[in-house]
This record gives sequence, C-alpha cells and structure tokens, in this order.
Amino acid sequence: MMRDLETTVMEIIVNAGQTRSLCFEALYAAREGNFGQAQALLKEADTYAHAAHRVQTQLIEEDAGEGKTPMTLIMVHAQDHLMNAILARELIEEMVRLYQR
Repeated sequence: MMRDLETTVMEIIVNAGQTRSLCFEALYAAREGNFGQAQALLKEADTYAHAAHRVQTQLIEEDAGEGKTPMTLIMVHAQDHLMNAILARELIEEMVRLYQR
C-alpha cells in the first residue's frame, strides 16, 4: 500500500472538504456580485478537488479491482465527501452563472 491507509483516506477527506468550502465561498461571493472573486474561488477549489481525485485514483489503481484495499467506514466517508464536493462544484458553477444573468 502506498502509505498508511488512514492517512491516505484523510487526505481525500481534507481536500474534498476544502473543495466544498471554497465552492460555497464562491457562491456567497457571486450572490454579492463579486463574480471575479467567485471564479477565483472555484479555480482554487479545483486544485483541492484534483488532489483528492488523484489520491482516489491511486487507491483504485492499487486495488486493481481485486479487493486488496479494505473497505472501511472511513473509506466510505471519504468517498462520500469527495462525491459531495464534486457535485457542489458543478451545481455552484451553474448558480454563479445564474447570478451573473
């Protein structure tokens, strides 16, 4: 395994959480009419999303579909965080566009 599994999974959680937080900051900025700031925050959120996704991809590659990686509650929690962050990113980008209209 590339590193201690718990540390690896926490990396997904932290990066996904930061992604989600920045996306909501972008939404609040757009609501106030600060569209440049909103776009900058979404771009910053992308760096954290990519970091989380990179770790997730490494775990998938190591597992190779063979069930090598134990599926723990913390792993499920991390996947949930990442999926929610990605969904928030997509929806908030659309909401920023709506505010711009």
